[in-house]
Amino acid sequence: MSDTNPCASIYDSTYGRPLGTPLGKRATRVLFLGAGELGKEVAIELMRLGAWVCAADSYAGAPAQQVAHEARVLDMANSAELKALLAEVEPDIIVPEVEAIATEVLSQAAASGMQVVPSASIAGICMDRERLRVLAHETLGLPTTTYRFAGSLEELRAGASEVGYPCVVKPVMSSSGHGQSVVRSPQAIDAAWREAQEGRRAAGEGDVSRVIVEALAPLDHELTVLTVSSSAGIVACAPIGQRQESGDYRESWQSNQPQNTADPETAEAQRIATAVVQGLVDLAKQSGETGWGVFGVELFVLTDGSMLFNEVSPRPHDTGMVTMISQRLSEFALHARAIMGLPVTKEHVALCIPEGSAAASHAIVVEGEGEAVFSNVAAALAEPGTDLRIFAKPEVHGHRRMAVALAIAPTEPEARAKAARVADKLRIDVL
Repeated sequence: MSDTNPCASIYDSTYGRPLGTPLGKRATRVLFLGAGELGKEVAIELMRLGAWVCAADSYAGAPAQQVAHEARVLDMANSAELKALLAEVEPDIIVPEVEAIATEVLSQAAASGMQVVPSASIAGICMDRERLRVLAHETLGLPTTTYRFAGSLEELRAGASEVGYPCVVKPVMSSSGHGQSVVRSPQAIDAAWREAQEGRRAAGEGDVSRVIVEALAPLDHELTVLTVSSSAGIVACAPIGQRQESGDYRESWQSNQPQNTADPETAEAQRIATAVVQGLVDLAKQSGETGWGVFGVELFVLTDGSMLFNEVSPRPHDTGMVTMISQRLSEFALHARAIMGLPVTKEHVALCIPEGSAAASHAIVVEGEGEAVFSNVAAALAEPGTDLRIFAKPEVHGHRRMAVALAIAPTEPEARAKAARVADKLRIDVL
């Protein structure tokens, strides 16, 4: 927070920033870099706490822009444009919601006293699979797949030979499965290298991306553990199961296990998630940043029951949309509280669904070219224990996640089936 901010003199070091009138002179000013459906929910929660919100994205009409006090459109990977935006908005808090951002500008902003969520250093580490894997496995000692890094095709061939086939090749900087290949023989390595270079985040800039090659683990299922760092410390939510297609989330679910039922998988998942977030927060504190916010820690559960750390997203996770129906405080409300300096404890992350029951989310992906129009909503929501969020994205080109269905039921399969029925009953026309 800058010395010129009128809130600076009344900053509460225990509970965070003062909460003022959003359009007055004393409101905390929050700038979102990326204004998608996850950012929209966080923006609403921040506004409920009295913050003033500006939502920036690369296109107009993004979901968070529709609810924010102000909106901006720019290329956030362009350093000059991003610096100009920060100078104009003068935010107290910067919330990166996408990864295509000029990270050096975030570092400069943090050095000037702005609060980057969760921190500029964490944002940089989590965007880079090499730095994150070294931290998780070599520094923190967490279990991961066997891996090697490569900066050339020759190094990739050698690395793949060491980890063995089949293996997975990914750019060290990419997201949502872009540039990723499963390689089953040495003959496919050249194609995997090309795919990684085309799918890397820096594509089009003429550089060569380093890649990670890792053993293909005998995967049984994947988990996300939403882990919250706040002024009260670090706590973890109940693990979230998930189903993906082509690297994108399609379903997620949480179950409220009976209190007297021992669940070693939950305990181990929360242990790994807490450890990696603690490691990241410790680094943030070394650079004078808070490290506050929600982290989506991704884990692999293998067929033998063992668990491996995979990746971590330094922001609310798409699979965490299930918390809009499963928890009293969704991941978005938790994120808002944490970044405003409010304490988040175990009680805040508790499930609110009945003991022994489950909740599920079902992503609604629309295909076509044009504006998506939803109808038959009343019929879709006629079944008790269901809900729906329509993101109101302006257009779809090809395929795009446009809504999510939510449901509660006595068991996980029933909750998933109920959420799927909500999606199936909707009529969606692309005009």
